[in-house]
Amino acid sequence: MHLTYDIMVSPEDLECIKRIALMGGLNAPVFLKTLSLGSELGFSPQTASRRLRSLEQQELITRVLGTDGQQVTITSNGEDALKQEYCDYYRLFGRQEKKLTLAGTVQSGLGEGAYYMSLVPYANQFQDLLGFTPFPGTLNIKLTPGSIIQRKRLSGGKWLTVQGFESEGRTFGEVRCLPCFIRDIPCGIIIPGRTHYPEELLEIVSPEGLRKKFSLEDGDEIAIEVTL
Repeated sequence: MHLTYDIMVSPEDLECIKRIALMGGLNAPVFLKTLSLGSELGFSPQTASRRLRSLEQQELITRVLGTDGQQVTITSNGEDALKQEYCDYYRLFGRQEKKLTLAGTVQSGLGEGAYYMSLVPYANQFQDLLGFTPFPGTLNIKLTPGSIIQRKRLSGGKWLTVQGFESEGRTFGEVRCLPCFIRDIPCGIIIPGRTHYPEELLEIVSPEGLRKKFSLEDGDEIAIEVTL
């Protein structure tokens, strides 16, 4: 979004317009008393009255005065000032991708990953969701203390769901998966739905055996990159 509005408004005036908008002044006239508006903004009633007159002179609002208050409506210019502020914040936060790097060391698992990743219903879903058929096995990583703290940020990632299924009288549960990279290899962090994983451990699926590809042994350091 790169819309531009040539409306120059002071921060104090903008805050006042925003307050009126939150009261409903973008869609219809709102009834205001300078005492209540000043209280909302931390101003005296006199300062609030001057602020409203200034907004009216700048054609950011219109007012209809009454005996005990006034009806205030935000004009198109006032709306544009709010949109300009929104666009500025959107450029800062709206589509900004945040990259998180978690560090840890390789460690041996229980050997169950090879079995589960070889099951066709799981393998097919990983192909559809991640774009690769997983290598029959997973890479287990023990996070560093600093990365254990950072791991909490993964909750804001775009987790994918691999659906559970039944086969030969057994029920296999769903798996949550978060796309990631190890070096230049697309991978996925997986969390089986019925398993409570220690917070210091990550289990990684990948299109090829990472231990062999990178000559990894238990205790070797490795980094996982995630886009949130």
